[in-house]
Amino acid sequence: MTLSPLWQTVGLLLLSNVFMTIAWYGHLKNLSDRAWYIAALVSWGIALFEYLLQVPANRIGHAAGVSLAQLKITQEVITLVVFVPFAMLYMKQAFRWDFVWAGLCLLGAVYFIFRE
Repeated sequence: MTLSPLWQTVGLLLLSNVFMTIAWYGHLKNLSDRAWYIAALVSWGIALFEYLLQVPANRIGHAAGVSLAQLKITQEVITLVVFVPFAMLYMKQAFRWDFVWAGLCLLGAVYFIFRE
């Protein structure tokens, strides 16, 4: 079974966002006692995997006719979908209703970007 280009794009962006979120914020928990440049180097190493997934995701989506704005909004929605569980489960941040409101705002952005 072959996934459509849109689902390939979403899947790759989802995986890339896992790496991105870990690269951007994981050092706050794991490397807080190390020099910032150590955290930066580790983060860059993790971010390489983000780019190895994100670049083909955007190319697949763009080749399939997904507009640049649609790719960006899709990325932002996926970022929130990945970030909230990461923040709550891994970083032990408390749930905030603002996460829900931000998600609803993004759904509005999805509507406007994807409408005909």
